[in-house]
Amino acid sequence: MNSAVEGGAVARGVAGRLSHRRVWALAGPMIVSNISVPLVGAVDTAVVGHLPQAHHIGAVALGALIFTFLYWGFGFLRMATTGIVARAVGAGDARALSNTLLRTLLLALLFGATVIALSRPLIALALLLLDSSAQVERLAGEYARIRVWSAPAALCVYVFTGLFIGMHNTRAALGLVLILNLTNMALDFLFVPLLGFGVAGVAWATLIAEYTALIAGAWMLRADIRRALMSVRRAEVLESAAMLELMRANGHIFARTLCLMFSFAWFTAQSARLGEVALAANAILLHLQSIMAYALDGFAHAAEALAGSAYGARRRAAFRRAVRLTTLWAAVCAGLVSVAYLAFGEALLGLFTGIDTVLQTSARYLPWMAAMPLLSVWSFQLDGIFIGTGHTRAMRDAMLLSTAAYLALVALLLPWLGNHGLFLGLAAFMLIRALTLWRYYPGVCAAMETVDGDGG
Repeated sequence: MNSAVEGGAVARGVAGRLSHRRVWALAGPMIVSNISVPLVGAVDTAVVGHLPQAHHIGAVALGALIFTFLYWGFGFLRMATTGIVARAVGAGDARALSNTLLRTLLLALLFGATVIALSRPLIALALLLLDSSAQVERLAGEYARIRVWSAPAALCVYVFTGLFIGMHNTRAALGLVLILNLTNMALDFLFVPLLGFGVAGVAWATLIAEYTALIAGAWMLRADIRRALMSVRRAEVLESAAMLELMRANGHIFARTLCLMFSFAWFTAQSARLGEVALAANAILLHLQSIMAYALDGFAHAAEALAGSAYGARRRAAFRRAVRLTTLWAAVCAGLVSVAYLAFGEALLGLFTGIDTVLQTSARYLPWMAAMPLLSVWSFQLDGIFIGTGHTRAMRDAMLLSTAAYLALVALLLPWLGNHGLFLGLAAFMLIRALTLWRYYPGVCAAMETVDGDGG
């Protein structure tokens, strides 16, 4: 393949001593691109938050939540691609990169078509389970029935992003994500405040933006895709052992992601039962959680690429240094985000809505958001390490345990403490995720083979 692979990624591999500067060279673009993702959700909320009634905010929150399952549930396409490609980079295997690109794009198109085919019953079931008011459900259903047509585009963009991160080309990943999200935000302002399309306008903005990103990603990888197709060996691409590895990794990550998304869906569903104002306030606070999580995930992505490549090259010292440096900077930035939320959190809330009751309610629970970065960063980093090294089964098992504990805690705390109990359960969930993953971490280290001359 040309510049995207042969012209850098495999040749670079894990050569050279890992430095703080190199960590930031990888993490920096991903921080910027990741922050733009929840900012889209924030803009979605803000453009409807200035409509007269709170049910518009709730409708977008619930409509977007459906796609937490339908799209983010397929986040394994990005994560599995990153891990496999990062290990191939470490091993210097350009052919594996080409085959992985074709395999994962094929899966993305198949899964996208399946989502569209099953969308009607899936959306109906989701709205039934979320159990909100009639007005919120009607508007959320309208949103979902429009946005679902973007499934093939959204899933292919996941593959493109995973490929770029695995090849240590986070600048390309940044460019792709910015095209997606800036287009989405621009269309939000066009369709809702200017043209008055309401909740449907938010859905149309996302649909158009995701196909725009698909075209941009295919253009960025046009030479790689063309050469891969010209040299494709069907037996290699569909080779049973490689497909089994990919499907196994996808299955583990899918189960893990499903549990994670279900946990946040459960949070939102319980919020809806507390009333429209609580639902709207909690939706806004979860946007702050998302902004924080996506920002700190920049270091988790750096860990995926650096630790995964070191793991593929069997360079133990390089692996340990990648873990240390990425986690150090993630912890520092987590502290900075906590301070920022304490200092400017109430001002941020005012950007989302002008409804006084919603603002007052969200401000009451803002301290939970200030604590979340320091509670969450450890699980984010461990996720990145496990994805990069391919230890996806451990991720699945740890998340199953964490989710079970979270549901039990919410069931106990919500009747006792109300909305504070809901946030306490979420905070405990983040800590339990880290503890359960840490239990498996020694096994990741033990799987490394010592190589003489490992320069780290």
